[in-house]
Amino acid sequence: MTADFLLGLADDALVTAQRLGWWVSRAPELEEDVALANIGLDQLGQARGLYAVVTDLEGLGRTEDDLAYLRDAPDFRNVLLVERPQTDFAVCVVRMLLLAAWQSEVYAVLAAREGPARGVAAKAVKEVAYHLDHAAQWVLRLGDGTELSHERTQAALDAEWPYLPELLEPAPAAPVDPASLRDAVLGRVRPVLHEATLVVPELPADPPTGGRAGRHTEHLAALLAEMQQVARAHPGATW
Repeated sequence: MTADFLLGLADDALVTAQRLGWWVSRAPELEEDVALANIGLDQLGQARGLYAVVTDLEGLGRTEDDLAYLRDAPDFRNVLLVERPQTDFAVCVVRMLLLAAWQSEVYAVLAAREGPARGVAAKAVKEVAYHLDHAAQWVLRLGDGTELSHERTQAALDAEWPYLPELLEPAPAAPVDPASLRDAVLGRVRPVLHEATLVVPELPADPPTGGRAGRHTEHLAALLAEMQQVARAHPGATW
Protein backbone atom coordinates (compact mmCIF):
# COMPACT_ATOMS: atom_id res chain seq x y z
CA MET A 1 0.00 0.00 0.00
CA THR A 2 2.89 2.34 0.69
CA ALA A 3 4.22 2.06 -2.87
CA ASP A 4 0.73 2.63 -4.32
CA PHE A 5 0.18 5.69 -2.17
CA LEU A 6 3.55 7.21 -3.03
CA LEU A 7 3.00 6.45 -6.71
CA GLY A 8 -0.19 8.50 -6.57
CA LEU A 9 1.67 11.41 -4.98
CA ALA A 10 4.39 11.17 -7.61
CA ASP A 11 1.90 11.07 -10.47
CA ASP A 12 0.09 14.11 -9.05
CA ALA A 13 3.38 15.99 -9.07
CA LEU A 14 4.50 14.86 -12.54
CA VAL A 15 1.23 15.73 -14.23
CA THR A 16 1.13 19.07 -12.41
CA ALA A 17 4.65 19.85 -13.62
CA GLN A 18 3.63 19.11 -17.19
CA ARG A 19 0.55 21.33 -16.95
CA LEU A 20 2.56 24.19 -15.45
CA GLY A 21 5.06 23.98 -18.28
CA TRP A 22 2.31 25.14 -20.64
CA TRP A 23 2.42 28.55 -18.95
CA VAL A 24 6.00 29.35 -19.87
CA SER A 25 5.71 32.37 -22.24
CA ARG A 26 1.95 32.53 -21.59
CA ALA A 27 1.72 33.84 -18.01
CA PRO A 28 0.33 37.36 -17.47
CA GLU A 29 3.76 38.80 -16.68
CA LEU A 30 7.39 37.79 -17.16
CA GLU A 31 8.05 37.21 -13.46
CA GLU A 32 5.12 34.82 -13.38
CA ASP A 33 6.59 32.86 -16.30
CA VAL A 34 9.64 32.30 -14.13
CA ALA A 35 7.63 31.57 -10.98
CA LEU A 36 5.42 28.95 -12.63
CA ALA A 37 8.43 27.35 -14.32
CA ASN A 38 10.17 27.06 -10.93
CA ILE A 39 7.07 25.65 -9.26
CA GLY A 40 6.81 23.12 -12.08
CA LEU A 41 10.44 22.14 -11.52
CA ASP A 42 9.75 21.69 -7.81
CA GLN A 43 6.89 19.36 -8.67
CA LEU A 44 9.06 17.47 -11.13
CA GLY A 45 11.73 17.04 -8.47
CA GLN A 46 9.15 15.69 -6.03
CA ALA A 47 7.93 13.24 -8.66
CA ARG A 48 11.48 12.02 -9.35
CA GLY A 49 12.25 11.57 -5.67
CA LEU A 50 9.04 9.64 -5.06
CA TYR A 51 9.47 7.50 -8.16
CA ALA A 52 12.93 6.50 -6.91
CA VAL A 53 11.40 5.43 -3.59
CA VAL A 54 8.63 3.52 -5.38
CA THR A 55 11.05 1.59 -7.61
CA ASP A 56 13.05 0.56 -4.52
CA LEU A 57 9.91 -0.60 -2.72
CA GLU A 58 8.66 -2.54 -5.75
CA GLY A 59 11.94 -4.29 -6.44
CA LEU A 60 10.86 -4.95 -10.03
CA GLY A 61 13.85 -3.34 -11.72
CA ARG A 62 11.84 -0.42 -13.06
CA THR A 63 13.40 3.05 -13.27
CA GLU A 64 12.07 6.56 -12.82
CA ASP A 65 11.93 6.89 -16.61
CA ASP A 66 9.90 3.69 -16.88
CA LEU A 67 7.32 5.11 -14.51
CA ALA A 68 7.20 8.53 -16.16
CA TYR A 69 7.42 7.60 -19.84
CA LEU A 70 6.44 3.97 -20.35
CA ARG A 71 3.09 3.75 -18.62
CA ASP A 72 -0.23 4.40 -20.31
CA ALA A 73 -2.99 6.54 -18.84
CA PRO A 74 -4.79 3.67 -17.01
CA ASP A 75 -1.55 2.92 -15.16
CA PHE A 76 -1.30 6.45 -13.73
CA ARG A 77 -2.68 7.09 -10.25
CA ASN A 78 -2.97 10.89 -10.17
CA VAL A 79 -6.19 12.57 -9.10
CA LEU A 80 -8.45 14.05 -11.75
CA LEU A 81 -7.86 17.58 -10.41
CA VAL A 82 -4.38 17.86 -11.89
CA GLU A 83 -4.87 16.41 -15.36
CA ARG A 84 -7.42 18.72 -16.92
CA PRO A 85 -6.25 21.69 -19.03
CA GLN A 86 -5.73 24.97 -17.17
CA THR A 87 -5.51 27.55 -19.91
CA ASP A 88 -7.20 30.21 -17.77
CA PHE A 89 -4.79 31.78 -15.28
CA ALA A 90 -7.47 31.92 -12.58
CA VAL A 91 -7.92 28.16 -12.92
CA CYS A 92 -4.16 27.71 -12.64
CA VAL A 93 -3.85 29.56 -9.33
CA VAL A 94 -7.04 28.20 -7.78
CA ARG A 95 -5.94 24.66 -8.61
CA MET A 96 -2.50 25.36 -7.21
CA LEU A 97 -4.07 26.62 -3.99
CA LEU A 98 -6.11 23.43 -3.53
CA LEU A 99 -3.29 21.06 -4.45
CA ALA A 100 -0.62 22.87 -2.42
CA ALA A 101 -2.85 22.96 0.67
CA TRP A 102 -3.25 19.20 0.43
CA GLN A 103 0.39 18.48 -0.41
CA SER A 104 1.49 20.63 2.53
CA GLU A 105 -0.42 18.45 4.95
CA VAL A 106 0.58 15.13 3.38
CA TYR A 107 4.26 15.94 3.17
CA ALA A 108 4.30 17.32 6.71
CA VAL A 109 3.03 13.98 8.04
CA LEU A 110 5.45 11.95 5.92
CA ALA A 111 8.37 14.16 6.96
CA ALA A 112 7.56 13.69 10.64
CA ARG A 113 7.52 9.89 10.50
CA GLU A 114 10.12 7.25 9.84
CA GLY A 115 9.61 5.88 6.37
CA PRO A 116 11.15 5.56 2.92
CA ALA A 117 9.76 8.89 1.70
CA ARG A 118 10.80 10.94 4.72
CA GLY A 119 13.71 12.69 2.99
CA VAL A 120 11.71 13.56 -0.12
CA ALA A 121 8.85 14.84 2.01
CA ALA A 122 11.09 17.00 4.21
CA LYS A 123 12.37 18.86 1.16
CA ALA A 124 8.92 19.05 -0.41
CA VAL A 125 7.38 20.66 2.70
CA LYS A 126 9.50 23.76 2.12
CA GLU A 127 8.72 23.88 -1.58
CA VAL A 128 4.95 23.53 -1.31
CA ALA A 129 4.85 26.17 1.42
CA TYR A 130 6.00 28.61 -1.26
CA HIS A 131 3.53 27.19 -3.79
CA LEU A 132 0.70 27.67 -1.32
CA ASP A 133 1.68 31.24 -0.51
CA HIS A 134 2.17 32.10 -4.19
CA ALA A 135 -1.24 30.74 -5.11
CA ALA A 136 -2.91 32.45 -2.17
CA GLN A 137 -1.47 35.84 -3.13
CA TRP A 138 -2.78 35.50 -6.67
CA VAL A 139 -6.21 34.28 -5.56
CA LEU A 140 -6.48 37.29 -3.24
CA ARG A 141 -5.29 39.66 -5.96
CA LEU A 142 -7.73 38.32 -8.55
CA GLY A 143 -10.69 37.52 -6.32
CA ASP A 144 -10.69 40.92 -4.64
CA GLY A 145 -9.60 42.78 -7.76
CA THR A 146 -11.67 44.03 -10.65
CA GLU A 147 -15.18 42.87 -11.42
CA LEU A 148 -13.87 40.79 -14.31
CA SER A 149 -11.04 39.18 -12.33
CA HIS A 150 -13.48 38.37 -9.53
CA GLU A 151 -15.92 36.72 -11.94
CA ARG A 152 -13.21 34.64 -13.57
CA THR A 153 -11.74 33.55 -10.23
CA GLN A 154 -15.17 32.59 -8.92
CA ALA A 155 -15.78 30.60 -12.11
CA ALA A 156 -12.41 28.90 -11.65
CA LEU A 157 -13.24 28.01 -8.05
CA ASP A 158 -16.63 26.63 -9.06
CA ALA A 159 -14.94 24.47 -11.71
CA GLU A 160 -12.08 23.16 -9.53
CA TRP A 161 -13.81 22.73 -6.17
CA PRO A 162 -15.75 19.54 -7.10
CA TYR A 163 -12.42 17.75 -7.65
CA LEU A 164 -11.09 18.46 -4.15
CA PRO A 165 -12.88 15.54 -2.41
CA GLU A 166 -10.90 12.97 -4.42
CA LEU A 167 -7.75 14.18 -2.65
CA LEU A 168 -9.44 13.51 0.69
CA GLU A 169 -10.82 10.03 0.04
CA PRO A 170 -10.18 7.56 2.88
CA ALA A 171 -7.17 5.25 2.57
CA PRO A 172 -6.73 3.83 6.08
CA ALA A 173 -3.93 1.44 5.07
CA ALA A 174 -1.81 4.18 3.48
CA PRO A 175 1.10 5.89 5.29
CA VAL A 176 -1.18 8.93 5.54
CA ASP A 177 -4.96 8.62 5.48
CA PRO A 178 -6.07 11.59 3.33
CA ALA A 179 -9.46 11.65 5.05
CA SER A 180 -7.72 12.58 8.30
CA LEU A 181 -6.39 15.74 6.63
CA ARG A 182 -9.77 17.10 5.55
CA ASP A 183 -10.18 19.73 8.28
CA ALA A 184 -6.56 20.86 8.03
CA VAL A 185 -6.73 21.27 4.24
CA LEU A 186 -10.02 23.15 4.36
CA GLY A 187 -8.59 25.24 7.20
CA ARG A 188 -5.81 26.39 4.89
CA VAL A 189 -8.02 27.05 1.88
CA ARG A 190 -11.23 28.58 3.15
CA PRO A 191 -9.75 31.67 4.87
CA VAL A 192 -7.96 32.61 1.64
CA LEU A 193 -11.14 32.24 -0.39
CA HIS A 194 -13.17 34.25 2.09
CA GLU A 195 -10.60 37.05 2.15
CA ALA A 196 -10.66 37.02 -1.65
CA THR A 197 -14.44 37.72 -1.43
CA LEU A 198 -15.21 34.43 -3.17
CA VAL A 199 -18.23 32.26 -2.43
CA VAL A 200 -16.99 28.86 -1.28
CA PRO A 201 -19.12 26.14 -2.88
CA GLU A 202 -20.45 23.16 -1.00
CA LEU A 203 -18.43 19.99 -1.43
CA PRO A 204 -20.43 17.75 -3.76
CA ALA A 205 -22.08 14.61 -2.42
CA ASP A 206 -21.06 12.66 -5.52
CA PRO A 207 -17.75 14.17 -6.65
CA PRO A 208 -15.74 13.15 -9.72
CA THR A 209 -13.35 10.37 -8.81
CA GLY A 210 -11.46 7.39 -10.20
CA GLY A 211 -7.99 8.77 -10.83
CA ARG A 212 -6.38 6.76 -8.04
CA ALA A 213 -7.82 3.62 -9.65
CA GLY A 214 -6.63 4.54 -13.15
CA ARG A 215 -9.94 5.87 -14.46
CA HIS A 216 -9.06 9.20 -16.05
CA THR A 217 -10.50 11.89 -18.27
CA GLU A 218 -9.56 11.98 -21.95
CA HIS A 219 -7.18 14.83 -21.14
CA LEU A 220 -4.56 12.64 -19.47
CA ALA A 221 -3.95 10.47 -22.52
CA ALA A 222 -3.37 13.56 -24.65
CA LEU A 223 -0.99 15.03 -22.06
CA LEU A 224 0.99 11.79 -21.85
CA ALA A 225 1.20 11.44 -25.63
CA GLU A 226 2.97 14.80 -25.79
CA MET A 227 5.14 14.24 -22.73
CA GLN A 228 6.23 10.72 -23.63
CA GLN A 229 6.69 10.97 -27.39
CA VAL A 230 10.49 11.36 -27.45
CA ALA A 231 11.15 8.59 -24.90
CA ARG A 232 8.86 6.21 -26.73
CA ALA A 233 10.29 7.07 -30.13
CA HIS A 234 13.82 6.24 -28.90
CA PRO A 235 13.44 3.30 -26.49
CA GLY A 236 16.50 2.59 -24.41
CA ALA A 237 18.23 5.84 -25.34
CA THR A 238 20.26 7.70 -22.74
CA TRP A 239 20.67 11.47 -22.70
